[in-house]
Amino acid sequence: MAFSNSSQLDLLRTAARPLTGNPSDLDPLIHLAADADFVLLGEASHGTHEFYATRAEITKRLIREKGFQAVAAEADWPDAERVNRYVRARNQEKNASRALSGFTRFPVWMWRNRDVEAFVGWLRQYNDTKPPHAVQVGFYGLDLYSLNRSRHEVVRYLEKVDPAAASLARDRYSCFDHFGEDEQAYGQAAAFFLKISCEDDVVQQLADLQRKSYAYLHRDGQTAEDEFLSAEQNARLVKNAEEYYRAMFHGRVNTWNLRDDHMAQTLEALSAHLEKRFGRSKIIVWAHNSHLGNARATDRSQYGEWNLGQLVRERHGRSVLVGFTSHTGTVTAASNWGGPHRTKRVLPALPGSYEALFHEAGISNFLVIFAGDNRLSEHFRTELLERAIGVIYRPETERASHYFHARLSDQFDAVLHFDETQAVEPLPHAGEEQTSEIPDTYPVGV
Repeated sequence: MAFSNSSQLDLLRTAARPLTGNPSDLDPLIHLAADADFVLLGEASHGTHEFYATRAEITKRLIREKGFQAVAAEADWPDAERVNRYVRARNQEKNASRALSGFTRFPVWMWRNRDVEAFVGWLRQYNDTKPPHAVQVGFYGLDLYSLNRSRHEVVRYLEKVDPAAASLARDRYSCFDHFGEDEQAYGQAAAFFLKISCEDDVVQQLADLQRKSYAYLHRDGQTAEDEFLSAEQNARLVKNAEEYYRAMFHGRVNTWNLRDDHMAQTLEALSAHLEKRFGRSKIIVWAHNSHLGNARATDRSQYGEWNLGQLVRERHGRSVLVGFTSHTGTVTAASNWGGPHRTKRVLPALPGSYEALFHEAGISNFLVIFAGDNRLSEHFRTELLERAIGVIYRPETERASHYFHARLSDQFDAVLHFDETQAVEPLPHAGEEQTSEIPDTYPVGV
């Protein structure tokens, strides 16, 4: 059923809760998420201060008030593990900035920025106040772009617990050595010259690690469990990344699905780990809207794509999906993959988009909750444009590069809108590793 713009606006103005900076503004969302096992907090760009800062405030409250135990981010596992060790006082990093210094690959500002630094610092302080043996909240990575770093981490773990197995793992993973640190070059070669594929080796390595889990897990109690989780996840990542890079040359949809399926596998492994320890797992996920809103409610499903939000919703009933939108402002982004970041002006939202509709409501910043409100949900089930900016922003091709169609109330349980936003402030860094990888995600670089 189609509704007029005026009827949508009237209902929106009644239902929207203005965000004034008062912590109580978020109370309805905290209440909605209280009993969930997974709360997925999105972002409409990888470079907007309001998205990062508000997501952090929601996360703090869910941790303090509702017992959430982990943050799982759209980040590589080894880099996030360095942060995880810092916030749980498991390494010697001096501060949050140093803990984030492992994020050196493009786009470094996505996680090395002032908002994430502040949250990581808060999380360390929060954990430090907990008594011995109490739940310490961790920070984990969901993505799969760290094939080479992860294979080295698997070998390093095995060198400590099983030197013979480490030697075998090193031999298996050596098939990647011909390509240096260029995972894409491996994928291209493997796609066209199947005899060089490392597929069997990486599958066998994960299987061997899992087969010996009992022996590895009964070494040092909780520390052994945490270290095995990380080693197993790195081995799983190598296996899935190997498949991802091979598939990159056979179609973008397939690689999108492989990536989000890996995120779902990682999330489920982390959930099982926490449930074993605490009896129940409660995890907050940070990633782009395009990964976290239910893909079945977007036009991407017509191309056979799914995403993490869809998989979580289908597999886990107690989940909440939260999106973020904006109308205009500034964003930290690059013009091309691997290029330098810039502060860019975001064009006003296109007519016929949800963002333009929200702007017309005349409320600067607000929260709207669709879950449990059938009338509101029905009005916002109309298919409209929705904007997504990744790590690349190309205003000159705004419509083609950054918009898709969606049914917002089916995509998200709640949305936070910020009418005019500011760019995130990247942390200073000596330089980022440049990569020749071509982004396969839509819109550019999410």
